[in-house]
Amino acid sequence: MKTKVLMVCLGNICRSPLAEGILKSKIDPNKVYIESAGTGDWHIDHAPDPRSISVGKRYGVDITDQRGRQFSASDFDSFDHIYVMDIRNYEDVIAQARNEEDKKKVKLILDEIFPGEKVDVPDPYHGGSHGFENVYQMLNEACEVIAEKLNKEQQ
Repeated sequence: MKTKVLMVCLGNICRSPLAEGILKSKIDPNKVYIESAGTGDWHIDHAPDPRSISVGKRYGVDITDQRGRQFSASDFDSFDHIYVMDIRNYEDVIAQARNEEDKKKVKLILDEIFPGEKVDVPDPYHGGSHGFENVYQMLNEACEVIAEKLNKEQQ
C-alpha cells in the first residue's frame, strides 16, 4: 500500500508545490503518493507561482502541472503524513483535526532538520526571487530526510 504525504502552505502556490515536487523527485512513485494543498482558498485551481516554477526547473523539478487546492478535514483520512510550512499553517490544520490520530499526522516540515525548534519555512510570495531560492534549499534538505524515512517505512 502506498504511503500518502500532503504538503501544506497558505495559498498552495509557492512553498507546498515546491515541497511536493522536490519530494516526488526523491521517492519511488509506486510506493509514495504526494500532493499539496493550501489552508486558504485564494489560489484554487491556479498554477504555482512562476518564481516557484522557475527555481524548481533550475534544479530539474517540474511543478508546472500542479494546481492549487484547499486543505479540508477529509485530508486526514486520505494522508498518512501532513507536513506544514509554518506555525500558522500548523494551527490552521490542527484546528480542523477531529481527534488525536489526526493531530499526530501533522508536523512542521523543518522539524525534520531542526527537531523541536519550530522553524518556519518563510513565505517568499512578497519577496524577490532570492527568497524562492532559499525556500528551495530549505525544502530540499527537509525532503531528503523525509525521503529517507519513507524509504525505511516501505522496507
